[in-house]
Amino acid sequence: MQSIPVDTSRLGVLRCAVAPEPKTTGMNENKEVKRDREGNTIWTVGVMVRQEGRRVSVIEVAVAGEPKGVVEGIEVRLAGLEAFAWAMGDRHGISFRANAITPAPATTAAASAPAGKTGGA
Repeated sequence: MQSIPVDTSRLGVLRCAVAPEPKTTGMNENKEVKRDREGNTIWTVGVMVRQEGRRVSVIEVAVAGEPKGVVEGIEVRLAGLEAFAWAMGDRHGISFRANAITPAPATTAAASAPAGKTGGA
């Protein structure tokens, strides 16, 4: 399966739509937590992508190790995002994997916004 690097700077605002969950394989009672080659649990995070002038899309991104501090609604950063085209019989699609998913740094605009007026002038 060939990986395709994704330029996240062109994706616009990225927000966590579905909090991190361990990825499982199998059905019903046969479910197992999926792990990478080093034995780390694979987690999935639903990420909302909104580009200027386009509708919101939600992509499911896999990452090795639990993404700390990532909760629903928070803006996130994706490091090393890659896309993979896949096909199984008559089904096909694109899956996404990142090296890391982290909360976006707080913006300085909110910190530097003027406080409300405290008296008459």
